[in-house]
Amino acid sequence: MGELPLDINIQEPRWDQSTFLGRARHFFTVTDPRNLLLSAAQLEASRNIVQNYRAGVVTPGLTEDQLWRAKYVYDSAFHPDTGEKVVLIGRMSAQVPMNMTITGCMLTFYRQLGTAYVSATTGAVATALGLKSLTKHLPALVGRFVPFAAVAAANCINIPLMRQRELQVGIPVTDEAGQRLGHSVTAAKQGIFQVVVSRIGMAIPAMAVPPVIMDALEKKDFLKRRPWLGAPLQVGLVGFCLVFATPLCCALFPQRSSIRVSRLEPELSAQIREQNPSISEVYYNKGL
Repeated sequence: MGELPLDINIQEPRWDQSTFLGRARHFFTVTDPRNLLLSAAQLEASRNIVQNYRAGVVTPGLTEDQLWRAKYVYDSAFHPDTGEKVVLIGRMSAQVPMNMTITGCMLTFYRQLGTAYVSATTGAVATALGLKSLTKHLPALVGRFVPFAAVAAANCINIPLMRQRELQVGIPVTDEAGQRLGHSVTAAKQGIFQVVVSRIGMAIPAMAVPPVIMDALEKKDFLKRRPWLGAPLQVGLVGFCLVFATPLCCALFPQRSSIRVSRLEPELSAQIREQNPSISEVYYNKGL
């Protein structure tokens, strides 16, 4: 077999990002928690393969599958702009185990909301405590969904706050070839909305399915005799849901989303039409 060609575009995802299936396969690979178990030597080897290939040097015996594997390992651990290794808990591959732990604990200890939400946003706390008071006289199963409402409220508040600069100055918009055309607040609002929807979508299976299962299991003698199993079982159920919900909800919208020029700010829209009359859509990175 001959040497691997140098025309494989590892700057882009391996699968077609214009389809949901392609985006789902991409994010299943990006968020794979097994990447957290890779050693420093394995991460360094993947970085060398990627950097050498980008420089026009093919590692002897390298196959296309091995190249793509190295690319995704590299992307999972190193910052795309600086090339620095990202702290373990900040990597995309840490999304599932980190959220599994946080969400599992929220669902397990949902009655202790005063303590559980000390570090949450004011909006999330208000939502959680308000709903808790409303559900005091309702079945216990209803109370188990209070954390989900709090998480949904937190996402609606926290994501726009974290990206408030984008809401002030906008985000870059480009043509199909990637040529920057300007900055748009309208595109930023659309991107933030998409991320909020995705984040809430991620929480739905993890915070809706385990409460129903746990409510049924806690009535069985098995758990009544072993109450200490409740917490790890809850966390495990959340983790199972997140393994699928995280990549599938990340894939709801294209990472490189588009917006019609006519929907942009009047000044930017006029500028683009004047300079590039043939352009009807522009593109932007929606974020994660």
